[in-house]
Amino acid sequence: MDVRPEPFEPPAPIPRTVPPSRLQTIRTVMRNPLELWGEPSYTLPWIDTKFINQRTLIVNDPNLIRHVLVENASNYEMSKVRRLILRPILRDGLLTAEGEVWRRSRKAMAPVFTPRHARGFAKQMLAKTEEYVAKYDEAAAAGAVANIANDMTELTFEILSETLFSGEIATETEGFADSVERLLHRMGRVDPMDLLLAPPWVPRLTRIGGAKVMAEFRGIVAKTMDHRRQLIRSDPASAPQDFLTLLLQLERPDGLSTDEISDNILTFIGAGHETTARALAWTIYCVANSPQVRENMEAEIDSVLSSGAEPVDWLDLMPHVRAAFEEGMRLYPPAPSINRAAINADSWTSPDGERVEIPKGIPVLIMPWTLHRHVLYWEKPRAFMPERFLPANREKLHRFQYLPFGAGPRTCIGATFALQEAVIGLAVMMKRFRFDMTPETRPWPVQRLTTQPRGGLPLRVSAR
Repeated sequence: MDVRPEPFEPPAPIPRTVPPSRLQTIRTVMRNPLELWGEPSYTLPWIDTKFINQRTLIVNDPNLIRHVLVENASNYEMSKVRRLILRPILRDGLLTAEGEVWRRSRKAMAPVFTPRHARGFAKQMLAKTEEYVAKYDEAAAAGAVANIANDMTELTFEILSETLFSGEIATETEGFADSVERLLHRMGRVDPMDLLLAPPWVPRLTRIGGAKVMAEFRGIVAKTMDHRRQLIRSDPASAPQDFLTLLLQLERPDGLSTDEISDNILTFIGAGHETTARALAWTIYCVANSPQVRENMEAEIDSVLSSGAEPVDWLDLMPHVRAAFEEGMRLYPPAPSINRAAINADSWTSPDGERVEIPKGIPVLIMPWTLHRHVLYWEKPRAFMPERFLPANREKLHRFQYLPFGAGPRTCIGATFALQEAVIGLAVMMKRFRFDMTPETRPWPVQRLTTQPRGGLPLRVSAR
């Protein structure tokens, strides 16, 4: 008889059983898009439906996803709604650029994010993590509570600043988490005018308060660029050969424009680290509710660290730690939706012979949030079960049923960087500390640019 306890099921909206009205749809998307989706989104391979009077194709079938994101990717662009939400923030950054601008930026940045280059950041990631988590010594001694959501934003910002910008981002870490929170709360949410496809010049009342925060971030970027330019001009040999210098060296007519460089720096400062931060925080929360998972991770961490293994090898040597993080990203995907639109009419035929017609201009919605919780592709889809991602089980997964970093030409450029950063971060924290629930720990997932925990993630810190 199997006496193992049931795996932890973290909080998530219950699928709707009745389709919402148009007004309910608008209100729900403004409040939290994750609460909109009904049972068909979690049970059917695809759905041809109406969304605010616009025909929309919702895609969950992994083979159809491969067709849209890989096999015929050139026929799909970012949907208009997504552009209306993101372009005011990131403009022509790598996440939002299209066409030739995107190709130039991607080609320029690719050398920094190869697996080999990312491995070179391991020691810096370790040093910054050890420096940051020292703050928990005092908290652990007092049995204090820490807001892990804010802490992970600060930690990943420190790592990003050190590795990609050599510690020269023109802002202080303290208070940065609050600034990011304000930016994403104001600028990363859906406005009714977006859903109605109103032109960009129509005011978005929900984002008026975000203009000041956006200006602050643009100011940080401008100061960071100016400081490095001066260093390159005055003493080029002393300029760090990092991501920032690489971008500025491409500032020329046949390279990247000043605005494109600024947009890409803002993308990485404002959003690039935030995806990893949210995934780390959700993972720590899930582990705090899963004693056996925590025990497996701690044993693995103790073994690897006592062996003296270099941090560059931890990603390969800690399969349980990596699996927990990947399962955290399954349940709380950093980017909960991928929004595309067909440039030209297209069609696809399933292995069973069923044909899907994709008209020109139709929005195609691929949602890691529903895909990762889909009953056709996952056992106990709402449960936290890291063993899904252990090496022995991973080969059972379809490449396109799990999309924490997207797929195809636009797959996340920093995927290896993020995985390595997360495994090092979890190993350092869990070697020294435990994080446990409190009566105040009642997070609720909310979709902005990332999957955020409403109410934060307050956890009690204790020494191991």
